Amino acid sequence: MDNVGNMLKGMSGGNFEKRFQEMTSKILQDPRIQSILSSFPEVSENQVTRGMNELFQYKSQWENCDQCPGLDACPNLIQGYQPEITIYQNDFQLEYQICSLKRKVDERNKHASLIKSLYIPKELTEATFDDIFQDDPSRTEAMAKAMEFIFNVNPGENGRGLYVYGPFGVGKTFLMGAIANELANKQIETMVVYAPDFFRELKNGISDGSYQSKLDRVKESPVLILDDIGAETMSNWIRDDILGALLQFRMMEQLPTLFTSNFDLDELEYHLSYTQRSGVEKMDQLKAKRIMERIRHLNDVVDMNGENKRA
Repeated sequence: MDNVGNMLKGMSGGNFEKRFQEMTSKILQDPRIQSILSSFPEVSENQVTRGMNELFQYKSQWENCDQCPGLDACPNLIQGYQPEITIYQNDFQLEYQICSLKRKVDERNKHASLIKSLYIPKELTEATFDDIFQDDPSRTEAMAKAMEFIFNVNPGENGRGLYVYGPFGVGKTFLMGAIANELANKQIETMVVYAPDFFRELKNGISDGSYQSKLDRVKESPVLILDDIGAETMSNWIRDDILGALLQFRMMEQLPTLFTSNFDLDELEYHLSYTQRSGVEKMDQLKAKRIMERIRHLNDVVDMNGENKRA
């Protein structure tokens, strides 16, 4: 940022004092500067002279704001901030306040930071309730249940969630994206996870040492959305060491977990009972039932139907 001295040095020719007086006069005639000086009637002429550089920078930076080129191209001394003048120890001092454009960008970034996703397309995490077609009574009911959840959610105090199931393409994931965005407006962090890829990634994490940190990141999220549960290839390890441990932790900590699935609860229980290695055995059925008891106890069930919007 140029100051008065640099501006004068850049002018060709001599008569420095005359040029200084001309620039000083121009600064003092500026309406914003006049308004500042009228706000501090106690300021002496000597103080004004000493503070000419601050007044010049104040004037120049506000002129930049008048012709705002956008936040990325902001030429102000502190990008995205506008100057204010105060008096400190009998001299003018510049302070800076965030501009409305940067405030909006910061709020948008903060909002986005509250929605974390794994293996979910970005556009789905940006969904709103306006994106959900209400051409079926079950979709309307699903939206009502979602609104009720958003109103009552209180991670750490209330662990109730939603289990939304229905055919492929009816908008279950869009509904979850809309919930995540509304929760971000309430400053509640949400993790949206595509379950099959998450389970696969955890398996890979065993060999590279990232398994525990990846699991902890998901299980400790204030609100967790497990998308498309039941689409994974089931194994004892996924059911017992991943899903069972994750849900047990979240139940104990009263952290809400939301699910989407193509399976209803009975179908999901059968899916959890069946493994490629052993088929369906009594012990598997008991372990699956234990997991399902947690899901049934802590989740309101929503049957979502309608036209396949992906067809």
